[in-house]
This record gives sequence, structure tokens and C-alpha cells, in this order.
Amino acid sequence: MRKGKHKKRRTGIGLIVIVVLLICSIVSFKRFSLDSERKESNKRLSEVKAAIKEEQERTKEIEDYKAYVQTKKYIEEVAREKLGLVYEDEIIFKSED
Repeated sequence: MRKGKHKKRRTGIGLIVIVVLLICSIVSFKRFSLDSERKESNKRLSEVKAAIKEEQERTKEIEDYKAYVQTKKYIEEVAREKLGLVYEDEIIFKSED
């Protein structure tokens, strides 16, 4: 009877070792896949942060342009360039060409 009990213990311990090794391998594999996902997420995050920064700069440029469009200087430039308007006391010289 002693041989049977001793053999059952070895088989039980062997199964436990196999299960533990299997669990360790699954955890290790999952860790590597999560690391790669984390790297991809960090890359995407940096891309999104760069895009946000660009859009903030663009927004500032648009706000500056909006303020410039409302100035008297801009209105005069548009009137001169597109409409050909001049002040009453101005003299315009045109070339003969």
C-alpha cells in the first residue's frame, strides 16, 4: 500500500507543477502583449498631444487674425486693394505701360 500512496503524491505534485508553469507562461505572455499595447497607447497619446498643440496654435492665429480684421488699417487695405478707393487728397500715379 505504501507504493500506491507514494506514486499518487508524485502524480499530484507533477500536476500542480504543470498547472503553475502553465499559469506563469500565460501571465508572462499577457504581460508582453500588454506592454506592446501600452507602447502603442503612449505613441498615440503623444500624437494626439501634438495635434492638440497645433490646433491651439491655429486657434490663436485665427483669433489674432479676427482682431486684425476689425482694425481700421485692415479696412483701408481692403478698400485700396479690392475696391481701388483712395482718400480725397491723395494723388495716384499710374505708369504708361
